[in-house]
Amino acid sequence: MTVPTRPVRRMNRERRFNLRTTALFFALLAIILCGLVALVRTAASILESRPLWSAYLVVMGVAVAVLCRSRWRRFSAARYARRAAEALEEAAERASDSLEGVTSETSETTAPDDVRADAQDELDADGFEHAIAGLCARDACREVEVVGGAGDLGADVVAITSDGLRVVIQCKLYGDGNKVGSQDLQRFGGTCFTVHEADVAALVTTSDFTAPALEYAQQCGIVCVNGEELEAWFDGTGPSPWEGAGIEA
Repeated sequence: MTVPTRPVRRMNRERRFNLRTTALFFALLAIILCGLVALVRTAASILESRPLWSAYLVVMGVAVAVLCRSRWRRFSAARYARRAAEALEEAAERASDSLEGVTSETSETTAPDDVRADAQDELDADGFEHAIAGLCARDACREVEVVGGAGDLGADVVAITSDGLRVVIQCKLYGDGNKVGSQDLQRFGGTCFTVHEADVAALVTTSDFTAPALEYAQQCGIVCVNGEELEAWFDGTGPSPWEGAGIEA
């Protein structure tokens, strides 16, 4: 008959009680407590013997705490400001890219097949403005923009010539029997130079101008382009408005 034997469990030496280690721990704890008590007694004696000095130390401690807190807040504010600046810079880059895309689309505007005096049969006012912008782009103008609409203050097309002149054009899609009068010129003349800062101001129409309108335009320095001159500009046989103005950059 076989008698089963119980396995002998080995004791973990690391878990055994060590009197020396325990004594050293309590001795170190006692030293720390004695040091804290001595520190408290020293602080109390300083408060009793030198209250002004202790008050100065307290004020200095509070000032150091406030300064550290202020610096931390400044550090946090600077970090948030840096993040906000990075976000704004990224948004500005995106807006700049979008604006460049819109400008390039405007610059690529081409003149229609016909912007002669009878163009009112095929174009509306908005289409006529884009047609004039297309002629400006064809003749090497840059930054060509169609700005006509409500509140345009007389400017329909704005462009910069190859010589750096700022051209402001007002477009009038009129029939043969409807001439541009002096009132139209006066309204345009009141804003083209002072508001839009034009180097060359021109009024382009598919019809013609009355004599008082031409006289006013001559006095103010506004270039008038009638239907025949517009056809010549389109065909390349006549000057552009800025060339007809005779202004040098």
